[in-house]
Amino acid sequence: MHRCAARWGSTKRGRGDEGEIAPVNVAAVCMSTPDRAGVSMYGEPVRAIDATELIDRAPFGLFQLRTVVLCAIIAMIDGFDTQAIAFVVPALARDWNVDVASFGPVFAAGLLGLAAGAFCFGPIADRFGRKRVILICIGIVGVFALQATTAGTITELLFWRFLTGVGLGGAMPNIIALTSEYTPARLRATVITLMFCGFPLGSTLGGLLATYLVPVLGWRSVFWLGGALPLVMMGALVSWLPESVYYLVARGCPSVDIARLLQRIAPSQSSSGGQHFITAQQNGQEGFPVRLLFTPERRPITLLLWVAFFMNLLVMYFLVNWMPALFSRAGLPVRTAMISTSILNLGGVVGAIVLGRVIDHVAAHRVLGAAYAVAACFIVLIAFAGTDLRVLVPGLFFTGFGVVGAQIGMNALAAGMYPAAIRSTGVGWALGVGRIGSIVGPTIGGWLLALGWTTGGLFALAAAPAFVAAISVGVLGLVHTHTGDAGL
Repeated sequence: MHRCAARWGSTKRGRGDEGEIAPVNVAAVCMSTPDRAGVSMYGEPVRAIDATELIDRAPFGLFQLRTVVLCAIIAMIDGFDTQAIAFVVPALARDWNVDVASFGPVFAAGLLGLAAGAFCFGPIADRFGRKRVILICIGIVGVFALQATTAGTITELLFWRFLTGVGLGGAMPNIIALTSEYTPARLRATVITLMFCGFPLGSTLGGLLATYLVPVLGWRSVFWLGGALPLVMMGALVSWLPESVYYLVARGCPSVDIARLLQRIAPSQSSSGGQHFITAQQNGQEGFPVRLLFTPERRPITLLLWVAFFMNLLVMYFLVNWMPALFSRAGLPVRTAMISTSILNLGGVVGAIVLGRVIDHVAAHRVLGAAYAVAACFIVLIAFAGTDLRVLVPGLFFTGFGVVGAQIGMNALAAGMYPAAIRSTGVGWALGVGRIGSIVGPTIGGWLLALGWTTGGLFALAAAPAFVAAISVGVLGLVHTHTGDAGL
């Protein structure tokens, strides 16, 4: 039995809404349902408090801001370490006297690690806690990023990058879930998208730092920094990052401990005894969390989410990986071609902020579906723009606005599609499936390029996955409205 459950008291067994055998707290059984208050088994008055409602009604205070900032810093570290290999490959190729193309498997290994981490650590966090898993994942990133400095062959580097990716992929769904659970519903999409903007920001800052570090200290300096940052950050996370209040309630932690935590969000909340905490989605679901993504009500939601994540990350990583080469082949100067990715990411950051704010007021599936459709149109525009920068620059910006910005918004949407008991699992598996798309996209691009496809033809084809993502999100909204099975 979990230690919190042991401290809380004895439990009985009952049936949850999914047909699972679920723990039922004795104090909760003793309460009368209408006024959500009653007496405990010892005759003491017990008052039930909905933690979800308390967080939603409370102002967004310093405690929540600190939690979100810590998650944003983790996202920045993830962004830096995910892109670290791209910063060092030119220098590595010179030092090891190998062709740049030889590092393709290393890129793929990192992405596979991201998928594996998301698949594995989402369900683990739903069972053992978000904070604990975040600390483990950040530790994995730090240790194996430092190990990458010892690599002397492509095979060794591939191995260390895969393990680093496992840590990176495991952290992402949990910082999304934790941010969602400490943010009032009225601000949730905005705050999640702002937090996850740390990822592209970390990638951008990493690139700038690498231009100074690599020429002076060599390629290993990027991995030294990428390993040191998460290990140093662990001290702050241990001290200041809270555990998910939903997890604490579900695991039956002492009510006085939960009350102290909630008092930091709502100071008027009493931390005295005589309270029992519940959440809006406290369904007592147990068993293998991934299986719970495929209950009759959730199966279409899960599959449509996966299609949207897969298709969008496919087109996003195709663009990020191949745009500089394609534009250079089309006749643009190399420096101009390289800046294309920065314009795309800039549009993504602006898009994430704008779309997140709009989603808090308009149905998410409408906003994100429209963003994907508009992005697809701008990708087609790029396909016929040739080298005309008057068309390419705004086209790239609004493509990033829709593709990159909507992907960050999809993280918020996924977090809201599942109850807290399986939230990390739901977000993690959606990201994991999306990571498979991030491998497929660049791979197909390389094959088609080898077959002689033109730059315009490749961009025109890239619009198709964006249109599919738009349709998937639109249908997802209809299904979700019909089933009414939501998270937060």
